[in-house]
Amino acid sequence: MKTTLDELQAFVAVVDSGSITAAAELLGQTVSATSRTLGRLEEKLQTTLLRRTTRRLELTEEGAAFLQRARAILASVDEAEELMAARRVRPAGRLRVDAATPFMLHVLVPLVESFRAAYPEVELELHSHEGIVDLIEKRSDVAFRIGALKDSSMHARPVGSSRIRVLASPAYLASHGTPTDAQQLVQHSLLGFTQPESLNDWPLRDSSAELLRIQPGISSSSGETLRHMALAGLGIVCLSDFMTRTDRDSGALLPLLQDQLLDVRQSIHAVYYRNTALASRITCFVDHVVGALRERPFD
Repeated sequence: MKTTLDELQAFVAVVDSGSITAAAELLGQTVSATSRTLGRLEEKLQTTLLRRTTRRLELTEEGAAFLQRARAILASVDEAEELMAARRVRPAGRLRVDAATPFMLHVLVPLVESFRAAYPEVELELHSHEGIVDLIEKRSDVAFRIGALKDSSMHARPVGSSRIRVLASPAYLASHGTPTDAQQLVQHSLLGFTQPESLNDWPLRDSSAELLRIQPGISSSSGETLRHMALAGLGIVCLSDFMTRTDRDSGALLPLLQDQLLDVRQSIHAVYYRNTALASRITCFVDHVVGALRERPFD
């Protein structure tokens, strides 16, 4: 059987206080409990640590040597507990963040500098993927996900929402004309997603009053690729506001059919497993993202 911290604490308390009775009072135990703990420690070590006389307790040579190590062990435990307490107050250590490439590039990366200034002890590790990833498999601590959530085993914190809208570059519209209703879109080059197909449901009504399902002339699995093709004048695209805020502000992409556009939004959540020891790091990062988006919404 291995020595326990309780046994080490009892031994050191007896030495420091000078008696088992005084040690028991210090530890908030009965005298018999402290005596049994000390006896159990000596039995495990198969040696006598203290000589008991009618007047006092004296350390044996083995007891003196063990005392030095016991004090070092207890000091290390105290230091570790203080470190953990400090980390709860001041987050520190590595935080692995996962997000789809567009969200990483357009939302998270611009916030890295200000986050590092506020929390210099947190080491950020950023990973981007096009699809939904398994946090354990990818060794991620927190992920930002766009759209509906399915995994109930994870804690999900709402970050915000982002409206989707139809856009095209001025160069494309100059060459191909500007559509004035949803029906005219079939005459244009449309840029869409390979998967999931639901991303090709644009926020416009079709002839049956349903969301307009487009047939893309050019498809990609990457929203960022579609954005670049739209900027290059290759067609009309439907993308989330978080990706295109800068493009819309600069006029590089122009919103189309605004009077007919439905207010369809994609929800954004930060997700992580409920039983995590990284709560302070995750919380401070998500708080930073939420605060920044509150100050400057996507739309």
